[in-house]
Amino acid sequence: MSPRNRGGHPGRAAAPAAGDVSLRPILGASARMQRLLRLVSRVAPTDSTVLVLGESGTGKELVARSLHVLSRRAQAPFVAVNVGAIPEALMESELFGHARGSFTGATAERMGLVEEADHGTLFLDEIGDMPLPTQVKLLRMLENGEVRRVGENTPRMVDVRVVAATHRDLQSLVADGRFRADLYFRLNVVQLDLPPLRERREDIGLLASFFLDRAAQKQRRGRLEFAPEAMALLQRYDYPGNVRELENAIEHAVALTEGGEIGPHDLPAAIRTPRMLPLSGVPGAPSHAFGGPQQAPPEPARNAEADTRPLDVVLREHVLAALTRHRGNATAAAKQLGISRTTMWRMLKRWGVSRSAIKGS
Repeated sequence: MSPRNRGGHPGRAAAPAAGDVSLRPILGASARMQRLLRLVSRVAPTDSTVLVLGESGTGKELVARSLHVLSRRAQAPFVAVNVGAIPEALMESELFGHARGSFTGATAERMGLVEEADHGTLFLDEIGDMPLPTQVKLLRMLENGEVRRVGENTPRMVDVRVVAATHRDLQSLVADGRFRADLYFRLNVVQLDLPPLRERREDIGLLASFFLDRAAQKQRRGRLEFAPEAMALLQRYDYPGNVRELENAIEHAVALTEGGEIGPHDLPAAIRTPRMLPLSGVPGAPSHAFGGPQQAPPEPARNAEADTRPLDVVLREHVLAALTRHRGNATAAAKQLGISRTTMWRMLKRWGVSRSAIKGS
């Protein structure tokens, strides 16, 4: 991979490498998340364009990566682009490339991100921020498989699957004339809706235990557990920053705790003493909710590599690891994971793991 591919494009995420668990997982035992996992596994083998909707921090990119890993394009590139991070003046050149001398500073011809994703998957995050002129070219690519570099007249053919995502209301943008209706319908072939964490509270314990194990390993700590009072605080908080905020809170707690148990005093102040704050600008959110700082929590520094395993594989590994740790004691493992025994047995049945195998482990 050339140096430009590793970091030359604004708004582009680094290419993933298998085996590293650095991307936030979107685990879930709740009915809504299990339904989402089933939809991902059904849609992934197709070439259908997918639109992923959800608030910031819910894990839209991980869904896109899972769609790629489970598809026939898994061995081809996965190119992630944050549309909102690319200056409008550079948008067309970054996505579609340019010819030498096509504008000031174009000292050499350059392939665009769409061409780099040829035969693979192009993930367009924050698609609602794309300028209207660029939307026209994207629509042409989706319809005809053609891209035309800036300054060139000859189109180039590409074979790209597009997964787009946004936290914005695209239908409202269409009504306001800020997003093309034809592009919206072309992108919205399959729609996947990621629920905010406050609407799937039964998943908070599972996620918290996963983040606790990972943070303890990262910070080279021994085994850590949550005190019941700390878990109660985690489960009552509304997480305006969603899964990202929960992960930050657990990492904060692991850094502060001095013993082997995470107590209430180790958690961020926003979770210990939640207060009513407006969640303005969050589609579908109540006018007020328990929250921490009014601004969304910062994006944690992302490792250059990311876990490319399917979502359900990460969940299965985490649950079975807890069972192994507790020598097959489902009650103790479920308590650690923050889920009920019934939920655990339901997941094990879906994975084809028998009760006898667990009890005999």
